[in-house]
Amino acid sequence: MIQIQSFEFSPFAENTYVLYDETNEAVVIDPGCLMQSEKETLSRFIEQEGLKVTMLLQTHAHLDHVFGSAYVKRKYGVKMYMHKNELPILSSVENRCQLWGIRGYEPVEADAFLEEGDVITFGHSTLETLFVPGHAPGHLAFVNHTQRFVIGGDVLFRGSVGRTDFPLCDHAALIRSIQTKFMTLEDDYQVFAGHMEPTTIGRERRTNPFLN
Repeated sequence: MIQIQSFEFSPFAENTYVLYDETNEAVVIDPGCLMQSEKETLSRFIEQEGLKVTMLLQTHAHLDHVFGSAYVKRKYGVKMYMHKNELPILSSVENRCQLWGIRGYEPVEADAFLEEGDVITFGHSTLETLFVPGHAPGHLAFVNHTQRFVIGGDVLFRGSVGRTDFPLCDHAALIRSIQTKFMTLEDDYQVFAGHMEPTTIGRERRTNPFLN
């Protein structure tokens, strides 16, 4: 059974996730740890739980989701996986940090790429990859159908949706991704988003003003 541990990191209040199961194999998703203390918080949890990190997954490559990616790669000797369409976003992070006056970002490179339908395996567990562009051109989400949850990045939030006022965003594509991928799931699926608290597909289907 997959356990989901979340951490809220950086001034952007980004949600970083560690998923692990009874084998103690784990994946880290969107490490937003910018400060050294945040990196230590993440690594301390992994050490205390006796976890073996097997890969680093990125829903997308906006700066707040990759602040700690180089650290995780180096610390645990793992590869970073994302969609190839995120390469322009990733390559611009260092410049954007300079524009925002953000210090401490260590540039990182992707090692491998994921596509719609790819299956991530760790321990006894699997995640299905969804391609959900809009907030970012290569945005991915990771679904587990056994426990009925989605690690959704910045696609769908509790009462809101991802921003589309950044370069390479597309609001129509975002809504299409939500309607054709997320809203085809049943109401009880939990959505663990890149910011704010979790929600469910059913709640957002009924109440999200951007979808009604």
